[in-house]
Amino acid sequence: MSHVEDELTSQPECWTRVAADAAGHGGALPAPGERVAIVGCGTSYFMAQAAAALREGAGQGETDAFAASEFPHGRSYDRVLALTRSGTTTEVLDVLDRLKGRTRTTAVTADPGTPVMSAADDVVVLDYADERSVVQTRFATTALTLLRAHLGLHTDAVVADARTALSQLLPEGLVDCTQFTFLGRGWTVGLANEAGLKMREASLSWTEAYPAMEYRHGPISITTQGTATWMLGRAPEGLADQVRATGGLWVDGGLDPLAELVRAQRLAVAVAAARGLDPDQPRHLTRSVILAP
Repeated sequence: MSHVEDELTSQPECWTRVAADAAGHGGALPAPGERVAIVGCGTSYFMAQAAAALREGAGQGETDAFAASEFPHGRSYDRVLALTRSGTTTEVLDVLDRLKGRTRTTAVTADPGTPVMSAADDVVVLDYADERSVVQTRFATTALTLLRAHLGLHTDAVVADARTALSQLLPEGLVDCTQFTFLGRGWTVGLANEAGLKMREASLSWTEAYPAMEYRHGPISITTQGTATWMLGRAPEGLADQVRATGGLWVDGGLDPLAELVRAQRLAVAVAAARGLDPDQPRHLTRSVILAP
């Protein structure tokens, strides 16, 4: 078993633990009414997208998400929340350094022995969700579960769905598809982006991701026999039939969207195995991007 397989199968236990601990981290996380920005890079950026949409949708306050390299320093926020598994990513540390002393910052990380510990005003360490694989799975979803629980949006049903996602067979013919499109709505757009990234990283697949209603505005033109379109969350009316009419495979996301992401992670590993690839060591990638001065 690869490291990423072992790590992705541990997600239900990680989610249960972080949800139980969420109240104890409340003082470090955004308070209701605060104007908040959430930043990250790669997978953490897509989790930031999901968390920002969840928080604002829950009426907790205006919440933006940015790739750390694109953070708008001309804007004013009450708190900036950084997601960083490694605690060493250059762009994230640069944002925190520039905000020091003028904007409250919080970092959620997996490694307590890294520069982010002193770069942020508050830190939440999820070391039990750290990973050996370059490809992120459980840290990202555990960090998002922390924020869902903080918002009162996590339930035991989410964990149950994750266990189902790990035990269900993948849809027949899915691993053999040549192209994969992931769709989301609201907070699940970030999850769709992350599902696409997992497929690219682990299996070198041709993948795309879109807000579901945007799929009809051009991207559906690539859909045909041998392609797959996967919906994370509730699909817009009529879209499934439209995809099936093209000859493409439609995958209906009937589980909690975060559990659907677990299924997509499993697909990435399965496709990698079918292609003889090592999902723990994707080409051209490292655990953290650290730029030279």
